[in-house]
Amino acid sequence: MSGHSKWATTKHKKAAIDAKRGKLFARLVKNIEVAARTGGGDPDANPTLYDAIQKAKKNSVPNDNIERARKRGSGEESGGADWETIMYEGYGPNGVAVLVECLTDNRNRAASDVRVAFTRSGGSLADPGSVSYLFARKGIVEVPSQGDTDEDSILLAVLDAGAEEVEAQGDEFHILCQPNDLVAVRTALQEEGIDYNSAEVGFVPSTKVELEADGVRKIMNMIDALEESDDVQEIYTNFTASDEVLKEFQEEE
Repeated sequence: MSGHSKWATTKHKKAAIDAKRGKLFARLVKNIEVAARTGGGDPDANPTLYDAIQKAKKNSVPNDNIERARKRGSGEESGGADWETIMYEGYGPNGVAVLVECLTDNRNRAASDVRVAFTRSGGSLADPGSVSYLFARKGIVEVPSQGDTDEDSILLAVLDAGAEEVEAQGDEFHILCQPNDLVAVRTALQEEGIDYNSAEVGFVPSTKVELEADGVRKIMNMIDALEESDDVQEIYTNFTASDEVLKEFQEEE
């Protein structure tokens, strides 16, 4: 019976991973479609589309899916949805600030999904502007930590392009810059032959709330609940935790 039980657990985990991968693919494809609609279907003339396609490729989205999304967005093919970006603000457990960016074709459904995820996870939605001031809008380039790539070599490559900061985040480095310097920073990396995982505009917290393992568990449960919604595109929080606490949390997973 133990063999059967192990197989059931493995199957459940695989199903969960496949479900997450499916949701990730859908979000990345949606980004491509919106970028193509906003700035045109030529990646060479539309940096946002270029970066959306590169991120999709890095995450193994099939080329056919990428190309169809590009064509839908640019109008070369019919069938594109009328996507609308909506930002929700709120507080999670332990006073963690949370920004939830939705890309949706149904505003009521998105609002309902986000509200339910907050309330069931011990959080609460807040009025627009009451949480976003705790974050700054930045260009963010994620570079994998590999080979002889380190903070100094990355900073040297991108400093003249407008990079403000390079910080280690687990098994990768995050380069922060002003949103309008994002293309220059990404291009500087390419010219130096430094590989990167993604380049996009996002939100970085200006103040952080440090959590113990139980707090990390609660906020991650909220993030999981929010990610159940197909309308949720990005989630930003201002929590931080020590390496020991994160390791303890990961060992529970």
